[in-house]
Amino acid sequence: MAASELDQIEKKSKFNKKKLLGILLISSTLFLLGTLIIGLILYRRKKKLRSQGVRSMDCRKDCLGEDMGVPLLNLTTVAKATNEFSSSNKLGEGGFGPVYKGTLIGGKEIAVKRLSKDSGQGLREFKNEVKLIAGLQHRNLVKLLGCCIQEDEKILIYEFMTNRSLDFFIFDHEGQKLLDWATCFHIIGGIARGLLYLHQDSRLRIIHRDLKASNILLDNNMNPKISDFGLAKTFGSDQSRGNTKRVVGTYGYMSPEYAVDGIFSMKSDVFSFGVILLEMLSRQKNRGFSHPDHHLNLLGHAWILWIEDKPLELIDKTLRDSCTISEVLRCLHVALLCVQRVPEDRPSMSSVVLMLSSDVSLPPPKQPGFYTERSVPESPLSTHRCSANTSITIIEAR
Repeated sequence: MAASELDQIEKKSKFNKKKLLGILLISSTLFLLGTLIIGLILYRRKKKLRSQGVRSMDCRKDCLGEDMGVPLLNLTTVAKATNEFSSSNKLGEGGFGPVYKGTLIGGKEIAVKRLSKDSGQGLREFKNEVKLIAGLQHRNLVKLLGCCIQEDEKILIYEFMTNRSLDFFIFDHEGQKLLDWATCFHIIGGIARGLLYLHQDSRLRIIHRDLKASNILLDNNMNPKISDFGLAKTFGSDQSRGNTKRVVGTYGYMSPEYAVDGIFSMKSDVFSFGVILLEMLSRQKNRGFSHPDHHLNLLGHAWILWIEDKPLELIDKTLRDSCTISEVLRCLHVALLCVQRVPEDRPSMSSVVLMLSSDVSLPPPKQPGFYTERSVPESPLSTHRCSANTSITIIEAR
């Protein structure tokens, strides 16, 4: 081979090496630059999330206190679980906002209570509900799984109740067919035990103030769980009653002393329990009840049947075939004791639990409070009407 050809081959080889080295250098530089950019992006994103987490934790500390032990979920997680708060996931409308069904990653079903902007419940009520439920542990109280406080959102996350709420089973025509007496009596006992825990056995003495059929949730075994503690009040060990100028709750379940004078106590909850009991037995709503023979509400109708010795006429026909007469009559008797007009005449929840679970003798009931909702002309029944038949204007009904 000629020397000139060898020089040409050598030059070409050197050129290819330089070209390869250039390519490798450029590739390495681009790789390092790309890695640096990606790392910077990830760092900024992590820093942003950490900053948001700190703000959320600070908000949590300000709102709930550091020792609450309530899991905090971010808004993205809650929105994804409820399909962005889709109407198809909506379970209903609570006193302070809509409630949605959600599913967390992993398949756990939850109920999400989203505070409505115009609900009337502010940070105080939200804080009140979280603090109360977080410290309560009882099989007949709904369990709080977590909360979300982010941007303008205030959200509570509860365990999901498969069978919705009690009002569906006692007021809905189809639901009534699914609730026999054995299940009904089981639910009555569970509500009573849950209320007893609030009044006597929990760390704080708690007055619910909004006990009603729609606030009694039912799990897949039809175990009742008291929910919605947004209006609840706590008492000290030496306190037996409170007073407020802002009467809130649900008309038809409120006791006379609370609705008229703003006085609430454990006996206010006892009155509400009595109303629920009468609604379960009759499968009629107290408020809006009508009868062709008189102008009384459900409480008044039950009272008239009792004093006329016709108590079984109150019991709905869907219960009669499956009921135990002695249990039904005892429940009716207890209900009338609970809705007596004078708070001191009403039994405590510990007495109610005992009355429902044993054959202890019961005192005769006295006339109910609020036993008519409207003014009526004088009639033979007028001697039985409650003197507290007052026009109420201070109630903030829900």
